[in-house]
Amino acid sequence: MAATELSLVKPISPMQKLNRPMLKFSTVRLLNPSQFRVMATATDTTNTSTTPKKKFSKTEIKESLLTPRFYTTDFDEMEQLFNTEINKNLNQAEFEALLNEFKTDYNQTHFVRNKEFKEAADKMQGPLRQIFVEFLERSCTAEFSGFLLYKELGRRLKKTNPVVAEIFSLMSRDEARHAGFLNKGLSDFNLALDLGFLTKARKYTFFKPKFIFYATYLSEKIGYWRYITIFRHLKANPEYQVYPIFKYFENWCQDENRHGDFFSALMKAQPQFLNDWKAKLWSRFFCLSVYVTMYLNDCQRTEFYEGIGLNTKEFDMHVIIETNRTTARIFPAVLDVENPEFKRKLDRMVEINEQLLAVGQSNDMPLVKNLKKIPLISALVSELIAAYLMPPIESGSVDLAEFEPQLVY
Repeated sequence: MAATELSLVKPISPMQKLNRPMLKFSTVRLLNPSQFRVMATATDTTNTSTTPKKKFSKTEIKESLLTPRFYTTDFDEMEQLFNTEINKNLNQAEFEALLNEFKTDYNQTHFVRNKEFKEAADKMQGPLRQIFVEFLERSCTAEFSGFLLYKELGRRLKKTNPVVAEIFSLMSRDEARHAGFLNKGLSDFNLALDLGFLTKARKYTFFKPKFIFYATYLSEKIGYWRYITIFRHLKANPEYQVYPIFKYFENWCQDENRHGDFFSALMKAQPQFLNDWKAKLWSRFFCLSVYVTMYLNDCQRTEFYEGIGLNTKEFDMHVIIETNRTTARIFPAVLDVENPEFKRKLDRMVEINEQLLAVGQSNDMPLVKNLKKIPLISALVSELIAAYLMPPIESGSVDLAEFEPQLVY
C-alpha cells in the first residue's frame, strides 16, 4: 500500500479501545524518533563458520506529519459491514471473482533479486544515495503498514465473511512481499528496517471503516500510477536506470491496481458511503489529503526524481490527474485537479512548507520557532481550505465501477 495519506487524526496505541462512535480530529502527535529504527549492517559479508555474526547499530529516522503511518480501525464495525445476513448488498459473486484473481498470484516468482542490485548500490554515491535510501525506507514502511492492517482484517473477518477475509489475507501476502523486497534493497546499502520492533513500538492511527475505504483505495490507485509512470519513463530512458528495483514496477503496480479494485468493490457493497452529500465531502477531503501529501513529500525530495530523469512537479501532476480520473469512476465527487488554479495552490503550499522546514531547522529558541510558525501554518491551512472549496467535479457511478480482471495501462 502506497501510504501517501495526510494523517489528520491523533495516533493511538494499538491496545486502546477501538469502538469509538466518532473519529475525532485533532493535531497529529508526532512519534519519538527512537520508535522508528534502522539497523546498519557490517560491511563485511563474508559467510564462513569463523566469521562473527553481523553487528547492528541503531540509527534514528526523523518522523514528521508526512511520514507513512500505521493504521487501525473499528474491527467490530467491519464484521457487521461484511456480515452476509445483515448486509444484503454484498455481491459475493464479485468477491469470489476477485478472490480467484488474488489466488492466481501472478507475482509469485516475480520478486527475484540478482547481482545487479548490490552492484548498482555500490556505484550510487553522494546525495542521490542518501535520498534513495530514504525512498526505500519510506516505501518499505508504507508497504509494511498495509501488511499489518490487511492481515488483521483477514483474521477478524474469517468467520463473518470467509471470502472477503481470504482476500485481505492474500493482499497482506502481497504487501509483505513488497516490504521484504524493499528491505532486501536496503541491505544493498548495508541497512535494514527492524520491522519487528516497528510493529511493537509504533503508535497506530485510528480510522473508521469508511475512512479506511476512501484512504486505502486512493493509496493503492495512486501507487499504481506512480509505479507505472516511473516504469514507462525508465523503459524509454534506460540511462536513468540507477537501480534495478524499477524494472519490477510493471508487475508490482498490478498488485496495487488489484488492491484498489477490491476496495472499489467494498465501497460498492456499502452504498451509504457513496450516495449522499457527506460522501461527497469526505471523498474530496481524502483526495485533497492524498494529493497534497504526495506533492509536498516529493517536492522535498526532488534530488530523487531528478536522479532518475524526472521533473518532480510534472511527474506528480501527471500521477494526480490520472489517479483523479480513475477515482472519479467510484467516488461521488472529486477535485478539479486539471484546473490550473489547483496546481498554483499546490505550489504555494510547497513554498510555505519550505519556509516551515527552514524555521524548524534554524537555531532559534523553541518559543521563537513556534511564534514564527504560526503565520505560516495559518497560510498553509488557508491554501488547503481554498483548494477544498474549489468547485468540485460531480462524478462516480456504482454501476460503472464494475470489476474487470485485466491489466490497466
